[in-house]
Amino acid sequence: MTQLARVGIRGTGSCVPAKILRNQDFEKMVDTSDEWITSRTGIKERRVVGAGESTATLALEAGRRAIADAGLTPQDIDVVMVATVTPDNQFPSTACKIQVQLGATRAAAFDISAACTGFLYGMTVARALIASGAAKNILLIGAETLSRIVDYTDRTSCILFGDGAGAAVLSNEFTRGEVLPSRIFADGSGYEVMWIRTGGSLERPTPELMAAGHHFMRIRGREVYKFAVSKMVELVEEQVKANPELELGFVIPHQVNLRIIESARERLGIPAERIYVNIEKYGNTSAASIPIAFDEAVRSGVLDSSRGKLVVFCAFGAGLTWGSGALRW
Repeated sequence: MTQLARVGIRGTGSCVPAKILRNQDFEKMVDTSDEWITSRTGIKERRVVGAGESTATLALEAGRRAIADAGLTPQDIDVVMVATVTPDNQFPSTACKIQVQLGATRAAAFDISAACTGFLYGMTVARALIASGAAKNILLIGAETLSRIVDYTDRTSCILFGDGAGAAVLSNEFTRGEVLPSRIFADGSGYEVMWIRTGGSLERPTPELMAAGHHFMRIRGREVYKFAVSKMVELVEEQVKANPELELGFVIPHQVNLRIIESARERLGIPAERIYVNIEKYGNTSAASIPIAFDEAVRSGVLDSSRGKLVVFCAFGAGLTWGSGALRW
């Protein structure tokens, strides 16, 4: 039997737009307030793209930073993967645009669509490719411009989302944490819990449908809340059980809602200082939220105390999808 290669994190990077949309700005758009938003979500502000910016521009810069952090060049990258539900175009893939703009001319390129769980789906694929010997260095990016698909007249959803990109280089030669087996899941019976009704091959965006707002993202919030709390607890417990030789050092969850994260943390009995939270600055950035938080945690030294311990990622999103990833840090 062929020996599988070990896979680890070689570099990280992230990028967010300069423009800040604060809670107070929403008071001019919908019936809400800073106190209402903060108490229910933990969000104070989020970043949104401006003219000339897109998922690709954010992903490109995050990718460049991750490659530089890894001590590699674009020519060293074998695969470029972009996890996103807000691609620049329906096709070709945003990853192809990133590949050529990076100058990663040796790399294959493709997108992954698993909503907020996209980065962890990508980790699963990247680890398998490298472990099998099919690739050595993979650039994995989670990037979103959710401000392009948010209905800014719907106060229950527009306050939640922001734009950004986070990236990691996975490699068979690494200096950071070793990537352990991931767990990814889906339940298509929740297809319409979070979705955009029109714009795909099933239903063209007619003027009537657009007037009704069916080209915007819609969310059934109460169902999402219950689903996310239960899955976060389940995913962390499963990774701890799967790696009994490692002490749990840190959890980096999808930044979905502070109340959800806190509720799950309390059920798990984990101290607040061992959960990385940055939702107050960026809101929910879907597939970008875990890699942005991971890059911040690495660069700030927050993970230094977790050396030799287990670092767990967990996410849940449209599809419905959910999953966990883990590192031996």
